[in-house]
Amino acid sequence: MQDPLSQAWLWWIPLLPLIGSALCGALHLATLRARKSDPNAKGPSALAPVVACAAMAGALAFALRGFMDLRALAPSARTLLSTAWEWITIGDPARPWFDVDVALVLDPLSSTLTLVITGVGLLIHIYAAGYMKGDAGYAKFFAYLNLFVFAMLILVLSSSLLGVFVGWEGVGLCSYLLIGFWYEKGWPAEAAQKAFVTNRVGDACFLIGSFLLLRLFGTLDMADIVLRMKADFRLETIDATTQLNLTLAALFLFGGCCGKSAQLPLFTWLPDAMAGPTPVSALIHAATMVTSGIYLIVRLNPLFASSPAVMTLISAVGVTTALIGGSTALVQRDIKKVLAYSTVSQLGYMFLGLGTGAFAAAVFHLVTHAFFKALLFLGAGSVIHGMHEEQDMHKMGGLRKHMPQTFATFLAGAAALSGLPLMSGFFSKDEILAHTFNSGGVYYAFWIVGVLTAAMTAYYTWRMVALTFFGPERFDHHHVHPHESPALMTVPLMVLALLSVLGGVLGLPPVFHVAHVLDGWLAPVVEPGKAILAMHHPHEHLSHAVEWLLLGLGAAVALAFAHTGFYAYTRGPERDLAIDRGAPGVAGFLGEAWTIDGAYSRLVVMPLRLCAFTVRFVVDQLVIDGLVNGSATLAKGVAARVRGMASGQLESYALWMGAGAALISLWWMWS
Repeated sequence: MQDPLSQAWLWWIPLLPLIGSALCGALHLATLRARKSDPNAKGPSALAPVVACAAMAGALAFALRGFMDLRALAPSARTLLSTAWEWITIGDPARPWFDVDVALVLDPLSSTLTLVITGVGLLIHIYAAGYMKGDAGYAKFFAYLNLFVFAMLILVLSSSLLGVFVGWEGVGLCSYLLIGFWYEKGWPAEAAQKAFVTNRVGDACFLIGSFLLLRLFGTLDMADIVLRMKADFRLETIDATTQLNLTLAALFLFGGCCGKSAQLPLFTWLPDAMAGPTPVSALIHAATMVTSGIYLIVRLNPLFASSPAVMTLISAVGVTTALIGGSTALVQRDIKKVLAYSTVSQLGYMFLGLGTGAFAAAVFHLVTHAFFKALLFLGAGSVIHGMHEEQDMHKMGGLRKHMPQTFATFLAGAAALSGLPLMSGFFSKDEILAHTFNSGGVYYAFWIVGVLTAAMTAYYTWRMVALTFFGPERFDHHHVHPHESPALMTVPLMVLALLSVLGGVLGLPPVFHVAHVLDGWLAPVVEPGKAILAMHHPHEHLSHAVEWLLLGLGAAVALAFAHTGFYAYTRGPERDLAIDRGAPGVAGFLGEAWTIDGAYSRLVVMPLRLCAFTVRFVVDQLVIDGLVNGSATLAKGVAARVRGMASGQLESYALWMGAGAALISLWWMWS
């Protein structure tokens, strides 16, 4: 490990976006002041994208420097650490029983995530400069974007779980601000509240899991926890009680991951989050925030690997979520909703890989998914921009001649998402499925569901392409005039399209007889968990023949269902209308994501509202207000009667004095 003092430059990676956020916020305030005197004044908000993009470019440059520095080190020493100060110290300062430093760590895992966040984030910022141009909150939007990137970078670079939680909550806050950016419309504000509240459930689980780890290890430093796990399992000093506590900690942390990464049962917030501007969907819900759960599990891979039951649960939840998301995307009409449920499904694939111990494969799919899903979201935004805010694919069609650049890049993203041969998604998805197949037992069933979901993915992806870019033009030519987006929006699409096509070189399968780049790069991080897994379930690698067979099956499924989905909709949405008429129950069930959101409304939201109504009208108004108001009424009535006694007449006073003397005499005689 390098000298911590010599790595102080690491702080510039998150600090540059933070500085950019502060400057963009200042530009927004200056613009508001200028508009007070002149409502038509533009103010300095036009400088906001320049500031924000410069901050992102600087962060990317430092992230690249960190990557190159790590490459120059031996694999076992690839860690850069920078400690700013001691944050919390409890006990004797010389030998505290608990302490937390404000520190950043860059290793192969955090470096990979940092490159994705800053690289893809920079492209999204450039795109947003064109997409959001003319919006009243132009500078404020970039302030939120930069602030979000800062929080995400803190999440992946922090050395302790407490630092991770700061970033974890930071991205939750920023997602609330960005999803509800157009709060004036009403429903974006509701979607933001839903995302915020749903994530609080997962965040509570994260805290409980962290407390359990603190009780077990006396520290929240993730490197120390991993080292302790390695040593304890190597020496076989894990007793039954400790194993139970480790399992509980892993379960609660996984609950936190389900919230941030939109897994069953906490995935319902992500489709509604499409209420935010399209660059928000690309940044938060394709490349960064929703991958937080995958990062956390890979970071603490020995903890999760120590419990086979938890690993099986992770795969079961992942593959079930993938199936729900994929089947729901089949019937969506909103182009962004298709991509939203696709994101839910692809995140499920990543969790399926994590549960099999394929940690590097999950990160590989995380990276390729960031490329092609960001591309597809931004491509959808370009379509919406060119269609004057229309998002219903049934009202599109024939757009390829109006938006040739968007069309070409969108095809690249669709090919990668659907897993067409040699595309990036083909290699990353099939690597996860191969690991699942090789795990045996119940994982054979998971593999079958994974293949079925892959077929659905190819089908709905090319259905989306056909409805949007092919067939007859179904929009109103009098009010809608489709046009290509400006270069600020199309150039990022081209870069992402190139990455979507070529990203597979990061993880070519063994049968290609080429080194798996990401597997070798991440080996120092994931080896502890893989070693623990081997103790529980040792298994051999697949033969080349089986690997070729699985690759061929994956290619055949992708090609067959992409072809079927495309040609079923090249003539328009008649197939959807026929399904609505012939099987309205099935269409409604899938369209409402298996009615899970509706079940939440019936079983959680409505009872809570009834409880709130009861508290408000019964407890608050009748009991509390009744006691307070009743006491006041009683005091007022007593005072009125007592005041009536003071009439000023001597005979009245004499009467009361006599009555009082008589009562005192009677009491004295009785006692």
